[in-house]
Amino acid sequence: MSSDSLANSIFLARQPIFDNNLALFAYELLFRSNQTNQSGVDDINGDSATSQVINHTFLEFGIERVLGDKLGFINLTRAFLTGEISLPFDHKNIVLEVLEDIEIDDEIVQSVTHFSEQGFTIALDDFIYHEDFKPLVDVADIIKIDLLALTDEELAEHVNILKGFGVKLLAEKVETEAQFQRCKELGFDYYQGYFFCKPTIIDDKPLPDNKIAALHLLSELQRADINITEIDGLIKQDVSLSFKLLRCLNSASFALSKRVLSIKQAVICLGLDAVKSWATIIAFSNIDTPASTELLTTALVRAKMAEVLAPAFGCNSETAFMLGLFSVSDALFNKPMQELLAPLPIADTIKLALLDAEGPLGKLLMFVRTHERGSLTVMPKSLSIPDINQAFITATDWANHSLETIK
Repeated sequence: MSSDSLANSIFLARQPIFDNNLALFAYELLFRSNQTNQSGVDDINGDSATSQVINHTFLEFGIERVLGDKLGFINLTRAFLTGEISLPFDHKNIVLEVLEDIEIDDEIVQSVTHFSEQGFTIALDDFIYHEDFKPLVDVADIIKIDLLALTDEELAEHVNILKGFGVKLLAEKVETEAQFQRCKELGFDYYQGYFFCKPTIIDDKPLPDNKIAALHLLSELQRADINITEIDGLIKQDVSLSFKLLRCLNSASFALSKRVLSIKQAVICLGLDAVKSWATIIAFSNIDTPASTELLTTALVRAKMAEVLAPAFGCNSETAFMLGLFSVSDALFNKPMQELLAPLPIADTIKLALLDAEGPLGKLLMFVRTHERGSLTVMPKSLSIPDINQAFITATDWANHSLETIK
């Protein structure tokens, strides 16, 4: 398979990594093959494949569009680590991950030490401690531990041993709040997984006043029959929303010919749907909850990616965008999705997609969610891997700029 064909058979995704305060620390970049039977590459384990894909990603896409200002963790094969293949990036925003299946010998230790001396942060992936690995542990900055690979007793033992080396510990595959809290108690420093996308506590406690107000606002914004006067009055009731919305609409992102001074004027210039969408985004951004910034980022990436891919699934792009936005609402409000959606006047097709993954919208949302985790469901015939990568790059780049715009 040629270099271009190989690069076009690999899709790019990312997974967030958090610190103890659930602030975003970094992303792990995921490179996955959707044509392993054709390329002979299984999750990009070949040196030639890895070099072509990483170079393609950094040189063609511009990795800053995916990472923003955050660190990026990248798995590297032996040929990269030993210098046989040159790295297409410097140490400023990249963490080098040493894969668990690489044979640890003097050459690897010396090479990794050299990268460390150059300023690279070194991480050991899916690590299970053995005395033979001590020379590499001495060089490492971060050690990643797969929660599924160890019992709770073994996990505690690993923490005790590795903390003695002065390294930071990263828990992988954290899927629940309980796992997060357990790892935090043990002394982990970083956490990777999708626990933050789930409601932390499902109970009968009423929503706090600020979240009730936010839910009411979101409900009103989704009314199909809302008119210019009503949306103007609704947004004016929330001073923060009104200020942020006007500042956003007057930013360079919209490149309007003249300054917008009122919500009514904004509706005339941009249209009612555009103003409703941005007011909804800002309303979501005002909800304060653990990991709320990354939840909003996830919502924005899903929304834009769903919007771009919507035609391939036979969906309306504007509807797909709103679907992506509301897909994290249960985690933002910390309530079951069904309970939150019940009073909202959003389309039944969106509700069915969010609750039961039904219909074309449900298939689209499932596709975006599985891509987010580094895998793909069945693709429509009209979609190609380059299409998906371009949609993902567009979505992450747009989300980064949007978050800056609404700050």
